[in-house]
Amino acid sequence: MGEMIEFKSNGGTCTGYLAGTSGPGVIVIQEWWGLVPHIKDIADRFAAEGFVALAPDMYHGEVTSEPDLAGKLLMSMNLATAGKDLSGAVDALQERTGRSKVGATGFCMGGGLALMAACLRPDAISAVAPFYGGMRPDTVIEWDNLAAVVEGHYAETDRGTAAPEAVKELEATLRAKGKNATFHVYPGTQHAFFNDTRPEVYDAEVSQVAWDRMLALFRAHL
Repeated sequence: MGEMIEFKSNGGTCTGYLAGTSGPGVIVIQEWWGLVPHIKDIADRFAAEGFVALAPDMYHGEVTSEPDLAGKLLMSMNLATAGKDLSGAVDALQERTGRSKVGATGFCMGGGLALMAACLRPDAISAVAPFYGGMRPDTVIEWDNLAAVVEGHYAETDRGTAAPEAVKELEATLRAKGKNATFHVYPGTQHAFFNDTRPEVYDAEVSQVAWDRMLALFRAHL
């Protein structure tokens, strides 16, 4: 099992859940609920597969199971601070693993942040696997900076910036810029299909396919 650690974040500090002792580093970015047990469990699963996983606490201590509060926490999160926290997590993983390359994955809100992080730190993040990751409307991402191989996992019935049509449009945009981007849309799935603590949306079969694809991506590029 992992442990909570503190790491530097541009003059300040951030905490995060660290799992694993050796191997390539992977950042695991929370859903809009906060750093809940499900996200820690994913970090533990990475550790069991031979990675060092760090899940930064993007809300700095706040967690909720109420959608209304989760929405407020998401909208009140300072994106500049979030970028600094993610960059700090990259540095912390590089330091702990002794490797320059880092992977990033994220779920729901975290999927969008994983893509943002990859564009903020193209020097380090070489593979990114967003899951049904929407973007907050005010998110500014410099796609030209992207250096990572991107393989995303999305739900057929999702809406907004994670809807299949939006995802395919982004895929086409990135490919037109010469980026290596593939977005899988899984038929019959709902938002948060990877979250096994939410039986009403969880899809075990698709989750296994997506997990195996993500492990293969990280093993190939980290």
